[in-house]
Amino acid sequence: MADFKRIEDAGDLTGKVALVRVDFNVPMADGKVTDDTRLVAAVETVNALRQAGAKVALLAHFGRPKGEVKPEMSLAPIAPAFAQVLGHPVSFCDESVGEKAKAAIEGLEATGVILLENTRFHKGEEKNDADLAKAMSELGDVFVSDAFSAAHRAHVSTVGLADYLPAYAGKSMERELDALNAALGKPERPVVAVVGGAKVSSKIDLLKNLVAKVDYLVIGGGMANTFLAAQGVDVGKSLCEHDLKDTALKIDENAKAAGCEIVLPVDLVVAKDFAANAANRTIGLDEVEADEMILDAGPATVTRLETIMDGAKTLIWNGPLGAFELTPFDAATVGAAQAAGARAKAGKLIAVAGGGDTVAAMNHAGVAEDLSFVSTAGGAFLEWMEGKALPGVEALKK
Repeated sequence: MADFKRIEDAGDLTGKVALVRVDFNVPMADGKVTDDTRLVAAVETVNALRQAGAKVALLAHFGRPKGEVKPEMSLAPIAPAFAQVLGHPVSFCDESVGEKAKAAIEGLEATGVILLENTRFHKGEEKNDADLAKAMSELGDVFVSDAFSAAHRAHVSTVGLADYLPAYAGKSMERELDALNAALGKPERPVVAVVGGAKVSSKIDLLKNLVAKVDYLVIGGGMANTFLAAQGVDVGKSLCEHDLKDTALKIDENAKAAGCEIVLPVDLVVAKDFAANAANRTIGLDEVEADEMILDAGPATVTRLETIMDGAKTLIWNGPLGAFELTPFDAATVGAAQAAGARAKAGKLIAVAGGGDTVAAMNHAGVAEDLSFVSTAGGAFLEWMEGKALPGVEALKK
């Protein structure tokens, strides 16, 4: 994964135009950006390109217009929001291909910045249409990919442009790829993977890939219930995919063959109601009543995870260990996350987390800043964990 080109490899870009794919699919309300995290993430790349002498033309999508021009999905309101974050003027063009866009870019001052209109307004964008890619490539001299969150999509603005222009990873993409390489590409062993969430069915590919790559696979959340049930534990009225018991046993069998230890809860927190602060009790595996549901792992499980982390060099985390959105069923997720954060902060553990509810869980536990890296790319992060080649990353290797 390290064999991609970085902005520094492009050299002096004076007088050149860099087409930069960013992720500006940001939350909006009343025409205003309500969370500028993704805008902030693009600043370092834009500044690096400007310092190298380039004009910067930003490409992004917003929503799902399905190849139609939909004014409510225009990127126009995002240009002033990004200008504020960047501390430099950002102009806007209501096209992302053709003479109008070309003229707008040519009209920029040296090292100027422009945001082009929603790439998904073009029918060919999501089909990675070669004609659209060629036309869009004529707007620039180099292509910089800085949206890992869209790297699992084979679109013109994530993949197609690399067929016509020299392609480089932006700073945000670079950080993501370096972190992922450290976590699963060429990790320091032992490696621990924590996988939580509701359903085994949504993460079968992920589990199959991980048992062949990690030393410990910690399974939590509703997924753990399916594995426990497969081993004969009565899980009461817990969320459980009873029809996937054979799948769970097969994954366990594959793990043993690969020398990977599957780690399941050793104690449980149960309640009769799925509600915040519901009456609950902490019990052993064989004490679940018929009218109870497992909503979290217990403290002995967290202690066991801490012991495993103490002997580990690398941790990768996806998904919560319980119903973390409901107190007090967030205790195992928070406890284990804080243990991981403390070890990462002390330099004892490379800890990478991402995908779905994971970012919210790490923020809830107050450890997002302590971990080595937290990926905000949901689908792309999951597909990477599943061992799938990401088109937008493969394009950078050309």
